[in-house]
Amino acid sequence: MKTSRRSFIRGTAAAAAGTALIGCDASRGAKDPLDASLKWEKAPCRFCGTGCGTLVGLRKGKVEAVTGDPDCPVNKGLLCAKGYSLPSILYGEDRLTHPLLRKGDSYQKISWDEAIGITAEKFQSAIDQHGPKSVGIYGSGQWTVQEGYAAQKWFKGGLRSNNIDPNARLCMASAVVGFLTTFGSDEPMGAYDDLDYADTFVLWGNNMAEMHPVLFNRVLTRKKQGHHVKLIDITTRRTQTSAYADEVVLMNPQGDLAIANGIAHYLISHDKLDHQFIEDLCTFRQGKTEPGYGTEDHFKFKPEPKPISFEQYKALVAEYTPKRVEELAGIPQEQFLRLAKEFANPAARVMSLWCMGVNQHVRGTWMNNLIYAVHLLSGKIGKPGSTPFSLTGQPSACGTCREVGTLAHALPADGHVKNPEHRAKAEKIWGVKPGTIDPKPGYHTMAMFRALDRGDLKVMWVQVTNPYVTIPNLNRYRDSKQKKRDDSFLIVSDIYPTPTTALADLILPSAGWIEKEGVFGNSERRHQQWNKLVEPPGEARPDVWQTAEVARKMGFKELFPATETLEKDLYMEFRQFTLNTGKDVPDYEVLRQTNGGVRWPYVNGKETIYRYVPGHDPYAKGEHRMDFYKAKKTGNRAVVWFRPYEPAAEIPDDSYPYWLCTGRVLEHWHTGSMTRRVPHLHQAVPYAYCEVHPDDAAKLGITPGAKIRITSRRGSVELPASIDRRAVPKPGSVFVPFFDEALAINDVTLDAFCHMSKEPDYKKCAVKVEKV
Repeated sequence: MKTSRRSFIRGTAAAAAGTALIGCDASRGAKDPLDASLKWEKAPCRFCGTGCGTLVGLRKGKVEAVTGDPDCPVNKGLLCAKGYSLPSILYGEDRLTHPLLRKGDSYQKISWDEAIGITAEKFQSAIDQHGPKSVGIYGSGQWTVQEGYAAQKWFKGGLRSNNIDPNARLCMASAVVGFLTTFGSDEPMGAYDDLDYADTFVLWGNNMAEMHPVLFNRVLTRKKQGHHVKLIDITTRRTQTSAYADEVVLMNPQGDLAIANGIAHYLISHDKLDHQFIEDLCTFRQGKTEPGYGTEDHFKFKPEPKPISFEQYKALVAEYTPKRVEELAGIPQEQFLRLAKEFANPAARVMSLWCMGVNQHVRGTWMNNLIYAVHLLSGKIGKPGSTPFSLTGQPSACGTCREVGTLAHALPADGHVKNPEHRAKAEKIWGVKPGTIDPKPGYHTMAMFRALDRGDLKVMWVQVTNPYVTIPNLNRYRDSKQKKRDDSFLIVSDIYPTPTTALADLILPSAGWIEKEGVFGNSERRHQQWNKLVEPPGEARPDVWQTAEVARKMGFKELFPATETLEKDLYMEFRQFTLNTGKDVPDYEVLRQTNGGVRWPYVNGKETIYRYVPGHDPYAKGEHRMDFYKAKKTGNRAVVWFRPYEPAAEIPDDSYPYWLCTGRVLEHWHTGSMTRRVPHLHQAVPYAYCEVHPDDAAKLGITPGAKIRITSRRGSVELPASIDRRAVPKPGSVFVPFFDEALAINDVTLDAFCHMSKEPDYKKCAVKVEKV
């Protein structure tokens, strides 16, 4: 096993706190004087959900440099490889600069007045002929709070359509439903501060070194502070993270369900429970099992939850003995016991961290529930360094998709369209008639694209994302759009040409990052505001402007009155939803004046670090050490769910004998539409590849770099083999990153999803591997 640390070191540590000029490597420390010839302004990074602060160097209306902001409490001056490349993402030669309308097989430039008019006419015509359910808007965790709020307000309060969903459905939906079903409210109770106090870090399917490198640096800093600090990596492939781990728990795909249940059984059978915490603050539930995998159109599911006693829960998890865990998860019993004992040690502060490995899972909600269960049973929650912490993959998947509620079922601040009180509140704030908001949820992401494929959705507007690279079982959805182009009208707003703009009927050029004003909300409930610092190229415009102009053109001027302070006004209106709910966000001017942002709930001029903890959270009351005050349906008690092991939707067989897992790499952001235009990032990883275990490679006669074919029941892709390099999968498994639009691995993946969150499982399907 030759996995080295050099990729992580090159991407993060060597660039630590440096300044990256366009086309240059980082070469200076954060404590060095800033270039006095540049004007320096603050803005949050626009990549992952960490929320790093940056200092942006400007000259003559252009971004010429960026460095980490040493005064930002999130990153303290450090940035990752992508963060240091921020200037370059704005200045690719092929930026979209004018609205473009398809004419046959080509596009022609049109004016914004024409583009707004066409968009409004297409939406209105579809609604007139087919009703509000015939239109949809597909957004992103890269939407600013204001952009998402504008789309939410226009669709649900204006068009009376709930067909709005973000690409965060593909990455964070299971986390959302996991929080809601356990605590009655979305988003973490802990904060990044916990990284500085934990004794044991348990990473559940999370390659943190590459996906959240700045936060991983804090983990490594904590490890350096004492020999007792441990890092346990639960994974299906040895990664850059594994190279730093004290223990690598190499499990079978889907084995995490067995591991978590096994820990719960161990805590009970060895009487290592926090009995007082459970008695005061927990309740037990069981839901429907064998619910299906969502591969069919019009999939429906009813969870059917029911209360159970602790004794019933104890009997249900009794199956998950160390031997049974070994059988299901493929890990040695002695290794499992070492992991379980970390949760059983009352003196150990344990912090669980996870992201896509848990969320992109056909039982993703269950896995979130199970991680919370082991923390609740052991009482390792609500204490500095002891917390379950769900990481976020996009800069405002939390602030926009989850808090604003740009999901097909949601309204702001944990609101739900099915709840009449929530609808009435939204209708009052938006100034629309009672009964305007449809009580039936709209299409979630996979249902939306299936509806587009069937012809049920007549008009779709895609903003700030690239679905015709990211949707699983991509052949179905891309091919149908190509073949049935006249059945629907597709509008795409983006900053660069992508495979999604290539299918568009109308392309709208967007402003990016600091070419507009906005707010992001990060993984630790922190809202960060920035001002517009440079002009966008050509006629590119912010997405919030585009949405508001179309809404006004359609007659919804009362929803978007003319104002010079649109971004501030939208944020302040959104804030009304949050006040007195335990999700209170600060005044816009507070955000403007606070370096690094503010964590909610923000009450009486103070942010909250530890949610649900009396003395920290102003809403937390009572005699116990935590108060789950948002869990009204369960008597202010957190739910310990029984969620059994169930197999993946598709497992290897004689015809397709290998597991396929997909994911990201350090150097590239999602589909690479920005980072592949940054020369040094593209040169570092110029194309996708397939990681193969050396034993499998030898058996198949595959050598490093050889072209191989990966085939599933849905499609195939040919790409070079990577053997024993930056990461190594478990025997019988292969891994392919999805950033390369020319080698589209999602032609191969399966569009099965979590029955509760509707989030697809990109980590498990069956493939065959052949040498070409």
